[in-house]
Amino acid sequence: MEIKGRFDHFNINVTDLDRSLAFYREALGLHEIKRKEAADGSFVLAYLGDDRTGFRLELTWLRDHAGRAYELGENESHLCLRVEGDYDAVREYHRSRGWVCYENHDMGLYFINDPDDYWIEVLPVK
Repeated sequence: MEIKGRFDHFNINVTDLDRSLAFYREALGLHEIKRKEAADGSFVLAYLGDDRTGFRLELTWLRDHAGRAYELGENESHLCLRVEGDYDAVREYHRSRGWVCYENHDMGLYFINDPDDYWIEVLPVK
């Protein structure tokens, strides 16, 4: 059987939803396009988009875990965003905000980390 599908979203859990929404807006230009809240207040799902693709980043806030850091272990999964325009200017903006956590000049890439220490690779559009 051949399965045909497309990527829809990627989920990360966050400790402070407002702080994370502000970070993703300021750092990557993503904005909230949809939200789902549990009737009992136990969780909030905020979906972020880029207005260019159908891919969404789902931020999950859990009431019973709020404020406690998530144990990320040695997980090397990450989100990657390709940026248009002046790549060096974007990197300097990220550096000025203290978000750059790793740079590999030989490979021409760098990573920023969000408020919950998830790493995001930033590459230029090819």
